[in-house]
Amino acid sequence: MSTPIDPKLIDRLAEVAVRTGLNLQPGQELILTAPVSALPLVRAVTAAAYRAGASIVTPLLSDPEVALARYENASNDSFDHAAGWLYNGMAEAFGNGAARMAIVGEDPMLLSEMDAGKVGRANRANSAAYKPALSKIANFEINWTICAWPGEAWAQRMFPDLPAEEAQHKLAEAIFAASRVLDEDPVSNWAVHNAKLRERTDWMNAQRFDALHFKSEHTDLTVGLADDHEWMGGASTAQNGVTCNPNIPTEEVFTTPHAARVSGRVRSSKPLSHNGTLIENIEVVFEDGRITEASATKGEAVFKELIATDEGAARLGEVALVPHSSPISHSGLLFYNTLFDENAACHIAQGQCYSKCFLDGDTLTPEQVTAKGGNSSLIHVDWMIGGPDTDIDGIKPDGTRVPVFRQGEWA
Repeated sequence: MSTPIDPKLIDRLAEVAVRTGLNLQPGQELILTAPVSALPLVRAVTAAAYRAGASIVTPLLSDPEVALARYENASNDSFDHAAGWLYNGMAEAFGNGAARMAIVGEDPMLLSEMDAGKVGRANRANSAAYKPALSKIANFEINWTICAWPGEAWAQRMFPDLPAEEAQHKLAEAIFAASRVLDEDPVSNWAVHNAKLRERTDWMNAQRFDALHFKSEHTDLTVGLADDHEWMGGASTAQNGVTCNPNIPTEEVFTTPHAARVSGRVRSSKPLSHNGTLIENIEVVFEDGRITEASATKGEAVFKELIATDEGAARLGEVALVPHSSPISHSGLLFYNTLFDENAACHIAQGQCYSKCFLDGDTLTPEQVTAKGGNSSLIHVDWMIGGPDTDIDGIKPDGTRVPVFRQGEWA
């Protein structure tokens, strides 16, 4: 497959994904998922993984035409089924020590014209089937990472007025810049970036806040924090002892909210692209941790299907802080992809919490995580709530308020 993308930068991104994103260990297996359009990066990652000592790399490729064929031709019953055997196999591989990499790059609005009910049912079935594998990722039992490829259809969505090749070049430049691979030694640059994120997480952990209060023009939200929560960001050590960067790129520090202590109103500050559907201007009301009112100006039916996935889908599993001055925010681009857009703004995530985001999280049982306020769900979906007018106060157990963000920046 020929590609107009600079092969040197593809190789750099592959090296960062393998060495910094995964920190792949000699003898470790790698399970790799990607759209077929990302084959140049898949091949570069595979080569980098074998150079790092991988025992075997198993790529699993998806195709947009295959995905659309289901919605255009399948029987109604089809949308309640998923390939559970595949996810069970992935869970078994993770249990045996395999690492996980996902390369994103598909058309963010591929399913936007498909029946919302069928999309919701298929997503729900897939989430249920994926649970055995997702739990090992969410509990940070393995080293895993996500990176991106500038898919042609994605590029055309972002830059509809440009010729296809020019649009792809522009998206590639944005991905390589955000992923910090433009310099000669990107692995070293990532080490410096991780150290800066560590300073932020250390400060937040030292404060021991009981809650965070978000205030902006359309948001007045109090997010209680789980008991014994721990802030994380950048490089983190998985339960298997491997220090990795789960997201390439990343600008966030994040932790676990208390599933029963979220209250107030919040409006999304950027669209959410979820499984091929664009959801715009989300607005929800939380009471006692649960979404009680929800609306969106576009994609509302899909969003409400998402909330109805299970009991935990209407509660929060993550809260994350990102300054408005982050490089991705400064790019001025809307990527229609959560991996990038969440790193342009503070955000929350409905669904499954990360059990790693607790003091001594490696030792906690699921029951203990729940007792401390951690949420459980089949889903984990981030959407953005921060912007240049966002103020955040940290609230201590005695009610003392400490400025954390002012006008979208660390205070």
